[in-house]
Amino acid sequence: MITKFDTLYAGHVDMENVGYGGIPVNDRHFPNSYLVTALEKASNIAKTMDGLGYDTMWMAEHHFQPEGYECIPNVLMLAVHLAHLTENIRLGCGFNIAPMWHPLRLAEDYATADVLTEGRVVFGVGRGYHTREVETFGSPLLDQAGNRELFEEQVDIMFKAFNQESFSHRGKNYVIPPDVPYRGYELKEITLVPRPVNLPVECWQPIQSATSRGMDFMAGHGISGIIGGGSSEGGAMDKAVNAFTDAYHRVGKQIEVGENLSVGFHFHIADSVEKAVSEVGEFYEENLKMFGPLRLVRALTDEQIDIMSNPHLAPHADLPSAEDAVKAGGILAGPPEIIIEQLKDLEKKYPGLNRVSVSHPVGTPQAVITEQLQMFAEQVMPEFSKESAVSPASD
Repeated sequence: MITKFDTLYAGHVDMENVGYGGIPVNDRHFPNSYLVTALEKASNIAKTMDGLGYDTMWMAEHHFQPEGYECIPNVLMLAVHLAHLTENIRLGCGFNIAPMWHPLRLAEDYATADVLTEGRVVFGVGRGYHTREVETFGSPLLDQAGNRELFEEQVDIMFKAFNQESFSHRGKNYVIPPDVPYRGYELKEITLVPRPVNLPVECWQPIQSATSRGMDFMAGHGISGIIGGGSSEGGAMDKAVNAFTDAYHRVGKQIEVGENLSVGFHFHIADSVEKAVSEVGEFYEENLKMFGPLRLVRALTDEQIDIMSNPHLAPHADLPSAEDAVKAGGILAGPPEIIIEQLKDLEKKYPGLNRVSVSHPVGTPQAVITEQLQMFAEQVMPEFSKESAVSPASD
């Protein structure tokens, strides 16, 4: 049963002139003085969530985005800052892009954050989807096989570093420690200092294509999965949930359908579904304009992706709408009682699911986000609070 509610803020600034008829994504270029407002926006969202009963605020690592959609380059640094501004919520790395890090550097930084925040920072890793950032940092992304191979070795190293007093590793990409003399002896093993004090490390990873290899890797390491964005619509969610559950069963871990998962939705509360669709519509379109060309919305055709960049043609083209997304189940929209009913249906479908993330499309103004989060907490979450009292303390 659903007992925990999260939100994802990937670091977008407030935007105007959005939607299919608005400014093309590649034509946006904000000055630094405006891009930095994404960090203050994160602080205000965190403080709003803190007193409302939310569990985790997830943030995403991204780089080099003058367009203003994802402006948090260091999630761990921001999470430590937010922990000083709040008392209750957890701060989630959704996600650290492992191929842009040395795995020991990322492990050290997470361990430090774990100690400084007394366990309030949640670890999360991803492979990346922006060629501009991953390839700029010298790692493969166009070479998807190389990217996955690197990512898996990095995660293996980080889990060794977290869980072993000292360790060594010899793989395709890393030899740890190197074969060098040190203070009169030959290095054989190395120790992460500090190591996390909250063990085992709770780790999350996004689920996109739900391949058997990816799911088996997650299950083998006990990694939890987040399903969101375009995957939340239609049968794509069912495929991902079932593939994840099957992978856990293959490694001998018996879990219920939906267990160790979080499902993400965009949401908007209003007096009617029609009003909600009207208010969220242009921001939903902006979200597709940004992430469609990155192949994160699998239902889009190449022709639809191309036409999205033309504000003169896109409003009149056969493109997905917020109304379509509501009907498909990707957006929770309308009066609170309708959203409650949808989430209750989700509970029945996935009996092991206990965590849902409710968020907003990129560009949504801070004032709308904080107002909507408060409305959701006051008008939807109480229907699930009595279940929370008897829920397990952790995933």
